[in-house]
Amino acid sequence: MTLATTCAAVEPVSETARAAADELQAGLAKPPGALGRLETLGAQLAAIAGACPPPQPDPARIVVVAGDHGVVAQGVTRWPSALSGILASTLISGGAGVNVLAGLAGAQLRVLDAGLSAGVDGVEARPIRRGTGDFSVEPALTRDEATAALELGIGEAHVAADEGIRCLATGEVGIGNTTTAAALIAAFTGAEAAVVAGRGADAPPEMVARKAAVIGRALALHAPDASDGVGVLAAVGGVEQAVLAGLVLGAAERRLPVLLDGITGVAAGLAAVALAPAASGYLIAAHSGAEPAIAVGLARLGLEPVLDLRLALGEGSGAALALPILRAAAAVMTDMATLESLL
Repeated sequence: MTLATTCAAVEPVSETARAAADELQAGLAKPPGALGRLETLGAQLAAIAGACPPPQPDPARIVVVAGDHGVVAQGVTRWPSALSGILASTLISGGAGVNVLAGLAGAQLRVLDAGLSAGVDGVEARPIRRGTGDFSVEPALTRDEATAALELGIGEAHVAADEGIRCLATGEVGIGNTTTAAALIAAFTGAEAAVVAGRGADAPPEMVARKAAVIGRALALHAPDASDGVGVLAAVGGVEQAVLAGLVLGAAERRLPVLLDGITGVAAGLAAVALAPAASGYLIAAHSGAEPAIAVGLARLGLEPVLDLRLALGEGSGAALALPILRAAAAVMTDMATLESLL
């Protein structure tokens, strides 16, 4: 399995199956379009699976990738990098927000250390490197490291598919990752740094302004080419976004839907689509989120979020909340009566 072979293997979703889903739903016992987004989501699930009606998106797995970021040295967050490992450990012990929400949603949770500054007991370690470079003065990753991270994510998707997983979702843990994700979204969309910089983990206004300035300097320094997904990830990305971009690519190759969670998920989705444009059809935006860069990235991807709960937690929490809605969209198509059967 290599990045190149996976990108070449990603096929567009089935428009034939989508059309069949639209026809099926038009005949259900309801006024046309009465189930709103459930109908379009159901049609997308059919297009992804290449089957109508589509299978339920179960079992589902949220893949939470942990990493640290050298750009934290520039004062872009209130929190120390040491907190990343503590948060990853909390996920393993079951006390994080996503543990609660994934449990309620019946989703599996997989936690992977791909780039924390130091290993954490109980967290599976597959480090690409121990913390990224400070992208305001040097590339965050080498091209080889970015490629290795992408291939790690592809492998995670392949393993999940082989284990019978029917839906994947992105999650992340890492102090400073809203800065890297915002930089990636700016690089892929051409948005100004001031437009994409947000509060992250409760940053005050002056820190948000500093974050925007740091992102702007980094983009000017590296001048990343939006058509070069690996190059953009290497210049201003993090291991989380690179691994999750690979997860998207591997899922698309295996025709699995992917719920993008938060700003990191959106950045990963943009990177994946830059590498394999057909991957866009497999993406579902779990929620709109509190970070301004999310709306910028979703607009470029042409995605409408399933939920708008003003979430800012990350970890895959929004994906867990959106999963039951995907189940409902699939169930309507298999279990609801048709108008013809009632007449």
